[in-house]
Amino acid sequence: MPRSAPARRPHRPRRPRRSAVAVLLLAAALTGPALPYATAGERPPAGTNGDGGGHGDPEERELRRALAELVAAPGGPPGAIAVLTRDGERRVYRAGTAELGSGTTTGSGAKSGTGTESATGARSGTGAESGTGGSRPPRADDHMRIASVAKAFSGAVSLALVDRGALALDDTLGKRLPHLPEDWHGVTLRQLLQHTSGLPDFSRSARFQAIVRADPRHRFDSRRLLEFVAGEDLAFPPGSRYAYSNSDNIAVALMAEQATGRRYEDLLRELVYRPLDLRDTSLPAGFRLPRPFLHGYDTTPGEPPEDVSEAISASGAWASGGIVSTPADLNTFIGGYAGPALLSPPTRHAQYRFVPGESQPAGPGENAAGLALFRYETRCGTVFGHTGNTPGYTQFAAATRDGRRAVTVSVTSQVTLDPALLARLRATEERFVCALLEGGGDRPHGGHGAPAA
Repeated sequence: MPRSAPARRPHRPRRPRRSAVAVLLLAAALTGPALPYATAGERPPAGTNGDGGGHGDPEERELRRALAELVAAPGGPPGAIAVLTRDGERRVYRAGTAELGSGTTTGSGAKSGTGTESATGARSGTGAESGTGGSRPPRADDHMRIASVAKAFSGAVSLALVDRGALALDDTLGKRLPHLPEDWHGVTLRQLLQHTSGLPDFSRSARFQAIVRADPRHRFDSRRLLEFVAGEDLAFPPGSRYAYSNSDNIAVALMAEQATGRRYEDLLRELVYRPLDLRDTSLPAGFRLPRPFLHGYDTTPGEPPEDVSEAISASGAWASGGIVSTPADLNTFIGGYAGPALLSPPTRHAQYRFVPGESQPAGPGENAAGLALFRYETRCGTVFGHTGNTPGYTQFAAATRDGRRAVTVSVTSQVTLDPALLARLRATEERFVCALLEGGGDRPHGGHGAPAA
């Protein structure tokens, strides 16, 4: 049923209600008719009516409708934005609002604003948060939490160091981080990147969760997160099976620091941000987001949406999920990472060896796990990328193996808590994958790289 959005107040970050904290802990254990917009700095494609491709284009209509229906669904996210790049042409599709205001609402919040823009000027850097009391649509230069897609960034750093000879995929924790429990010493970098390590997940630790429950903005020492599970044995012999663990990518970042003597944040800048020209991506330690940003919401049924954008500290996720980026930067990153821009052919060959395993949350189609990269086999073809979810945000980023086509879908709530809504989101992601692959790209059961290890 439609419900009115609360009157807009000046943004004051506050402690989330009990339900939002419960959402956080679950995540740690790891959006009237819509109107077209053309925001300053984001120009519509030439020859269109401003909403991308014209109303007569069936594909454009279907993609706009898919996002609008996701936002309008019961408990749906207040906002959604998708960026689709094909052979250098980028289009932006959006529905709903970047921040709930006083506008007309449908479903979980203000739902005005769908449309697409060309890539021209998408990173304008000029958009201030609206202060007029109305709502504005999501934009490609809005900051957001990318959650577990940050794990792909740790893959990019460590695999780049493999290319440079500073690390090897068969390097062990015992060699690089001998202070960690002896039971863990045989775990390799390869197993960490593929979630076959058996490391216990620090974010499931009762002590970690108690700290977050008491103070969601607690400032953790990110480099000591593994201490929460240092007294635990491996869950299984390394390499024997797949099990997603947030500890894996903390260990990956620590190995990168040990191998280079440099901070992980500096390695991100040198090995990922600069080569791909990611100007709006960072790894903060606190709870604040750079302006402008997509506001993320807890959309617990029966309660008004609660802004949880700045409710939690990124320090408790770090290399496992703490990165902040924008839809534009995230789209650029996944095209470079899944494609050949960052890594050598031999390293990519190792990266593209897959075992059965779903990303968290599951992406569209059938999932399989490579090295900090997942394969998504959909009804229209195959793409490679990563997903993520955290309070206020759910992410999907994928590209073709040549990196020439990339798609990201970002929504402003954690839809994984509602199975029906997650199924709708996965169907929406698959629609965008189909649009991405039309006329080219990887077809079903093709372009998978090497066989599973």
